[in-house]
Amino acid sequence: MRVWSGRDVGLLWSAYAVSTYGTWIAFGAFPLIAVQVLHASAFAVALLEASGPAVAAAVAFSLGPWVEHRAKRPVMVATDLARSAAMASVPVAHVLGVLSYAQLLVVSIVSGSAGIAFTAASGAYLKHLVRGERLLVVNGRFEGTSWVATAVGPPLGGVLIGLLGAVVTVLADALSYLLSALAVLRIRGGDVVVPRDRTAEPRGAGLLGGWRFILRDRVLRRLFLNSVLVGGLIMATAPLLAVLLLDRYRFPAWQYGLAFGLPALGGFVGARLSPRLVHRYGRYRVMIVSGRLRSLFPLGLAFVGPGVPGLLTVIVVEGLLITCMGVFNPIHATERLRRTPTDRTARVLATWSAVGKLVQATLMVGWGVLAALVGPLTAITTAGVLLLATPLLLPRRSDMAAARPAVAPAGFPAA
Repeated sequence: MRVWSGRDVGLLWSAYAVSTYGTWIAFGAFPLIAVQVLHASAFAVALLEASGPAVAAAVAFSLGPWVEHRAKRPVMVATDLARSAAMASVPVAHVLGVLSYAQLLVVSIVSGSAGIAFTAASGAYLKHLVRGERLLVVNGRFEGTSWVATAVGPPLGGVLIGLLGAVVTVLADALSYLLSALAVLRIRGGDVVVPRDRTAEPRGAGLLGGWRFILRDRVLRRLFLNSVLVGGLIMATAPLLAVLLLDRYRFPAWQYGLAFGLPALGGFVGARLSPRLVHRYGRYRVMIVSGRLRSLFPLGLAFVGPGVPGLLTVIVVEGLLITCMGVFNPIHATERLRRTPTDRTARVLATWSAVGKLVQATLMVGWGVLAALVGPLTAITTAGVLLLATPLLLPRRSDMAAARPAVAPAGFPAA
């Protein structure tokens, strides 16, 4: 990473990598703690999974303007330390015998809110560090790291949970945020601060600044609507697919883990291929083709059945889907940064992330109700059919040609 992008980008990537691996190692720990330690009901576990991120997303709307007008590195360090302290409070409370469901909910909200603020600050800082076409390559490396962590983290976390318990994996997550903060502290590449102009912006307008900017830009508006709906519909089916495979089809736990761990490697392959495909075929063509394909493959889950054929169907469908996402996401992230001026970057990223999480939580609840009425397989198929229409929201070639970035940083060519 340092060889091709410099020391500071390498440190920022290290911070992202270690915290991402920590998050995926602890994936699923809170539901296990709620069930095994606190003896929570199924409804309480579902409420914990949905309400924590949803409340965090609502809180994050006010964090965008706050991050915008502050130096980004101190924000990243502070949010990492906040997440580390929140996570570390869980094993401490467990040892003291005072751990409660309310604490898990508060920790989920604090961690989710701090995570959105970190994403906003790190995205703005990455734009400060990386200029020109290298941004696509760097985004591809970050995307690839995310997918490898998705593939490796849960199985490793499962081993740790089996050996040491779910509370220990939460402690590992807390340590990962501390290591992330230390990596950010070692960065020496300056910082970016947007001065607050109180005369140009009415009181309270900053909360909606990111939202308004997204809606005004035709390309960003279409990318935003497409990514939010695609992500929401895909995530809405994840719990239903778990019920289908584990309950109805009686897949062993190791097969279930294999069905979702192995395809994640396709995301790494797609992210590494993304810059090369763009170089050969052009940014717009690769974005449109990969965007359309990622909306097509989920319909294949309608054909999932029991046994080895069902397992292979899930692996193939998820593998193709995630590979396309690995190609699409770096282009999408790069285009979003290119078209967002420096004085709006943190707010746009915070708004994007917050709305995405709210939509995901809403659709999860809605598809849960739908599955109760018509069954999980029919609900999954319905989501697949709806996904077929989402490519209509992707930017048109005319939009990409006509809508220039509002403020193009030095080294960024026009679209």
